Amino acid sequence: MNYQEYSSYFKNILLKPATEHQPPYDNPDYLNYTKLNWSRMNRWFKTGKLSHDIVEIVKKIDQPQHWIIITEPWCGDAAHNIPFIEMIASENPLITVSYELRDAAPYRIEQYLTNGTQSIPKLVIQNQQGKDLATWGPRPENCQKMYAELLQERASFEIIKTEIQNWYNLDKGKELQKELEDVLSATRNYKFNFG
Repeated sequence: MNYQEYSSYFKNILLKPATEHQPPYDNPDYLNYTKLNWSRMNRWFKTGKLSHDIVEIVKKIDQPQHWIIITEPWCGDAAHNIPFIEMIASENPLITVSYELRDAAPYRIEQYLTNGTQSIPKLVIQNQQGKDLATWGPRPENCQKMYAELLQERASFEIIKTEIQNWYNLDKGKELQKELEDVLSATRNYKFNFG
């Protein structure tokens, strides 16, 4: 799927009558997360700003790259990160982006576990030959640290959800962009280091 197809898939979940929903969207909580994520994602597409540095770095990529985003519409972290990843990729015509659902074939997430879990979103950057150059995800490092601390404190799901939401609202995509500056710089050097 490209972004338009993923977006249509996402929107169709929200337009379906409640009686027609398949798991997990037959669960009202999941459906509610998905509605929130739709508005979050669209908000970042409208208000998110790319830094000068990330734009400069992505424009310097001079070999075709294929970015695979493994995600699901119910995922809150995906709603906050995908718009920035998509905007960054659109700065260079050598980058193609495709979307895969975590919970559907080809189940690529199994190759990209985070601490043994199927955490999403996951960005996989490959060269023209399909060789992995880099991966990123499921969330920026400081957000991940906060999440781990909240889990250790046995915080409730509601508290974790609110804290992560607040973190993203304050950060406005800055940390993701900084991390992707390093990731993308490394992919440019990859061909020189490893052939």
